[in-house]
Amino acid sequence: MTEDLVQEITDDYQTSAVLPERHKATVALADAFIHAEGPPSGEPRAQILAEFSPAEIAEVSIGLALFHGFSKLLIAAGAEPDQMPITELPTPC
Repeated sequence: MTEDLVQEITDDYQTSAVLPERHKATVALADAFIHAEGPPSGEPRAQILAEFSPAEIAEVSIGLALFHGFSKLLIAAGAEPDQMPITELPTPC
Protein backbone atom coordinates (compact mmCIF):
# COMPACT_ATOMS: atom_id res chain seq x y z
CA MET A 1 0.00 0.00 0.00
CA THR A 2 1.39 3.37 -0.99
CA GLU A 3 0.23 6.91 -0.24
CA ASP A 4 -0.87 7.20 -3.89
CA LEU A 5 -3.20 4.23 -3.41
CA VAL A 6 -4.47 5.57 -0.07
CA GLN A 7 -5.46 8.79 -1.87
CA GLU A 8 -7.75 6.67 -4.07
CA ILE A 9 -9.83 5.50 -1.08
CA THR A 10 -12.66 8.04 -1.22
CA ASP A 11 -16.44 7.72 -1.22
CA ASP A 12 -16.24 6.65 -4.86
CA TYR A 13 -13.31 4.24 -4.49
CA GLN A 14 -15.15 1.61 -6.54
CA THR A 15 -14.71 3.76 -9.66
CA SER A 16 -10.95 4.21 -9.19
CA ALA A 17 -8.94 3.04 -12.19
CA VAL A 18 -5.79 2.95 -10.02
CA LEU A 19 -6.95 1.01 -6.95
CA PRO A 20 -6.56 -2.77 -7.46
CA GLU A 21 -9.74 -4.87 -7.21
CA ARG A 22 -8.36 -6.67 -4.15
CA HIS A 23 -7.99 -3.35 -2.36
CA LYS A 24 -11.52 -2.32 -3.37
CA ALA A 25 -12.83 -5.61 -1.93
CA THR A 26 -10.95 -4.95 1.32
CA VAL A 27 -12.48 -1.48 1.64
CA ALA A 28 -15.96 -2.91 0.90
CA LEU A 29 -15.49 -5.45 3.70
CA ALA A 30 -14.23 -2.75 6.07
CA ASP A 31 -17.17 -0.48 5.18
CA ALA A 32 -19.67 -3.24 5.98
CA PHE A 33 -17.88 -4.06 9.24
CA ILE A 34 -17.44 -0.50 10.52
CA HIS A 35 -20.96 0.62 9.58
CA ALA A 36 -22.42 -2.51 11.23
CA GLU A 37 -24.59 -3.20 8.23
CA GLY A 38 -24.30 -6.94 8.69
CA PRO A 39 -22.72 -9.24 6.14
CA PRO A 40 -22.11 -7.56 2.79
CA SER A 41 -24.66 -8.40 0.11
CA GLY A 42 -25.04 -7.90 -3.62
CA GLU A 43 -22.09 -6.51 -5.57
CA PRO A 44 -19.76 -5.98 -2.56
CA ARG A 45 -20.33 -9.58 -1.41
CA ALA A 46 -19.57 -10.96 -4.89
CA GLN A 47 -16.46 -8.79 -5.08
CA ILE A 48 -15.20 -9.94 -1.67
CA LEU A 49 -15.84 -13.63 -2.43
CA ALA A 50 -14.06 -13.29 -5.80
CA GLU A 51 -10.95 -11.79 -4.20
CA PHE A 52 -10.63 -13.65 -0.88
CA SER A 53 -10.79 -17.19 0.46
CA PRO A 54 -12.86 -17.80 3.61
CA ALA A 55 -9.63 -17.88 5.65
CA GLU A 56 -8.56 -14.52 4.21
CA ILE A 57 -11.97 -13.01 4.95
CA ALA A 58 -11.64 -14.22 8.55
CA GLU A 59 -8.13 -12.77 8.81
CA VAL A 60 -9.19 -9.34 7.48
CA SER A 61 -12.27 -9.38 9.74
CA ILE A 62 -10.20 -10.21 12.83
CA GLY A 63 -7.79 -7.39 11.97
CA LEU A 64 -10.69 -4.98 11.59
CA ALA A 65 -12.15 -6.06 14.93
CA LEU A 66 -8.80 -5.57 16.66
CA PHE A 67 -8.15 -2.14 15.15
CA HIS A 68 -11.71 -0.99 15.81
CA GLY A 69 -11.65 -2.26 19.39
CA PHE A 70 -8.30 -0.70 20.20
CA SER A 71 -9.40 2.65 18.74
CA LYS A 72 -12.39 2.60 21.11
CA LEU A 73 -10.07 1.82 24.07
CA LEU A 74 -7.78 4.68 23.07
CA ILE A 75 -10.67 7.13 23.10
CA ALA A 76 -12.17 5.74 26.33
CA ALA A 77 -8.78 6.15 28.03
CA GLY A 78 -8.52 9.73 26.74
CA ALA A 79 -5.26 8.91 24.95
CA GLU A 80 -6.27 9.91 21.41
CA PRO A 81 -3.99 12.37 19.61
CA ASP A 82 -5.01 16.04 19.79
CA GLN A 83 -5.34 16.28 16.01
CA MET A 84 -7.69 13.28 15.80
CA PRO A 85 -11.25 14.28 14.92
CA ILE A 86 -13.83 12.72 17.21
CA THR A 87 -17.46 12.13 16.32
CA GLU A 88 -19.93 11.61 19.15
CA LEU A 89 -23.00 9.55 18.34
CA PRO A 90 -25.98 9.50 20.71
CA THR A 91 -26.93 6.22 22.33
CA PRO A 92 -30.16 4.89 20.81
CA CYS A 93 -33.13 4.94 23.18
